[in-house]
Amino acid sequence: MKQSNLLLMSAAMMLASCGGTKDAGQNGALIGRSDMKIEGKRMTPEALWAMGRIGNVAVSPDEKQIAYSVAYYSVPENRSNNELFVMNADGSNNRQITGSNWQESQPAWIKDGKKIAFLCNESGSSQLWEMNPDGTERKQLTRYDGDIEGFSFSPDGKKLLFIAQVKTVQSTADKHPDLPKATGIIVNDLMYKHWDEWVTTAPHPFVADFDGSGISNVRDILEGLPYESPMKPWGGIEQLAWSPASDKVAFTCRMKTGLAYAISTDSDIYEYDVEKGGFINLCKQNAKASDGKDEMAGYDTNPQYSPDGKYIAWQSMERDGYEADLNRLCVMDRATGEKRFVSRGFESNVDAFLWNKDSQSIFFLGVWHGRTHIYNTGLEDDGRIYQLTNGMYDYASLALCGNSLVAKRHSMSAGDEIFSVNQLDSKPFPICMFGANEYSRCSSNEPTREIYPVTQLTFENKQIYDQLEMGKVEGRWMKTTDGKQMLTWVIYPPHFDPNKKYP
Repeated sequence: MKQSNLLLMSAAMMLASCGGTKDAGQNGALIGRSDMKIEGKRMTPEALWAMGRIGNVAVSPDEKQIAYSVAYYSVPENRSNNELFVMNADGSNNRQITGSNWQESQPAWIKDGKKIAFLCNESGSSQLWEMNPDGTERKQLTRYDGDIEGFSFSPDGKKLLFIAQVKTVQSTADKHPDLPKATGIIVNDLMYKHWDEWVTTAPHPFVADFDGSGISNVRDILEGLPYESPMKPWGGIEQLAWSPASDKVAFTCRMKTGLAYAISTDSDIYEYDVEKGGFINLCKQNAKASDGKDEMAGYDTNPQYSPDGKYIAWQSMERDGYEADLNRLCVMDRATGEKRFVSRGFESNVDAFLWNKDSQSIFFLGVWHGRTHIYNTGLEDDGRIYQLTNGMYDYASLALCGNSLVAKRHSMSAGDEIFSVNQLDSKPFPICMFGANEYSRCSSNEPTREIYPVTQLTFENKQIYDQLEMGKVEGRWMKTTDGKQMLTWVIYPPHFDPNKKYP
């Protein structure tokens, strides 16, 4: 893909994360894909707002279809709209299966792929619905008293794990019933605000029985506790996970309040017993290094069980209070409690990960030299990491689909589209890119081609990109004042002339 303005594309990614609530009447024209015409072939704020933003991606159980969401924005109406799409695994037969001004998001395949579950606010709050893969036979599954913010069905399909807010702070109206319209915030402790959000509630994970048409026996995993799971301000359903046997739920939680909560990054992974109730802390078991130091005193987040149920993995930071610490990939043997950091050979963050089907290796996303790519590592703690993709763009999110990986990808000139990294079983993984004493050899001889065949599956904003001319982007290494090498990006304007001076 061509390259463009970094600042504008950073804004695009920021806008992609913005939601948009709608009024109960759903007034206004349907907001969908834009057919705007661009003059001068230049990127403008209007062109940026007109782009669709691809959100959640879900592969069907038979790995033949992919469902995904797209958010559209209207500047005149000052609101957004989420729609759902389904396509074949090769990108063919792409069709939109919703078409309303309700917010439909977070598609997930259920009932052996016969239905798609999703969140929708059609009933007046965010509830769980289902429909056929062609969009017909919509049916509301939950009528929970409050918004459902994220969900995950158990592997056996008999239980539902979902996220909802629980009130934790007394408001002025609570304290003074004679002033029901009072909007003041009572602050008597930290942490009272996250960025632009007053902390009056905490997200809690709930488990419920599911009979195919509704839920019952709803239980709050953190009932009566002031803690949050997932963690504010950005945590979602990725911070919770079902065990393959559907008998346990792993969840991320920082069990601190007040000042300790405000200054600490020491979250842990807990395991909840669905049948018996109660939970245990997995991080603090055998977490000491040989020198007695706690190796898991920082953020521990995003647990995932291996498909065979023998292991559980999560992202782990070592130091408390240091938000920018190295994010490592920790794997715990569930039978012995033994923990290993299998990403030691990768001197950068593990940003997201996914178990391979054989439970013997893990795919993960990591940044190296300013690019986020897909890597693979085995469970052996030998420091060997294998690179699967390459190029001047970043991958995001991972899902297995047959012998391929489905992932979103964006660059400095294009927002997220869905791609497939193919033929993973056609040959061994490429030679080790990272490992003991191999950085100088690998970093100075990076290939410029893709390592595995990659296919673009969606073209959400093609009609806009076709009207734009993008400038070239190139990496440039510069020597710093202390003799180090620093990577910078040079973004040229369209039709750059090296003989001219530019402002």
